[in-house]
Amino acid sequence: MIRARKRSAREPTIALINIVFLMLVFFMVAGTLAQPMDGDLSLVRTKDLDGRAPPNALVVHEDGRLSYRGESVDSAVGFLARLDEAERTELRLVPDRDLPAERLVMLAAELRAAGAQKVLVVTERGLE
Repeated sequence: MIRARKRSAREPTIALINIVFLMLVFFMVAGTLAQPMDGDLSLVRTKDLDGRAPPNALVVHEDGRLSYRGESVDSAVGFLARLDEAERTELRLVPDRDLPAERLVMLAAELRAAGAQKVLVVTERGLE
């Protein structure tokens, strides 16, 4: 009688596929997918800042109304005429979130045409 050879248990390929998949996920997470920032750069922390508009900013409401330090302003050009030369160098706008972008761009163009040297738009940003 000839003895039957025992079949060796085959390695399951599913386990090998799982290991390769896990290694792929590990290297994707651990690897750098984007260029790193400069090592000596430290970002500004805005998490604890107060969410109020700066006191020297022109506030633009959703419906297009303008206000400055809580008082209503008739027009952007009239507002700019009240400022002295030093205040015209850097003018801050605080737009409402729901203000149409076209209105904001038109207002900034009006201010630049009226003599504002730099118009800055103040926004809320959370980068963590």
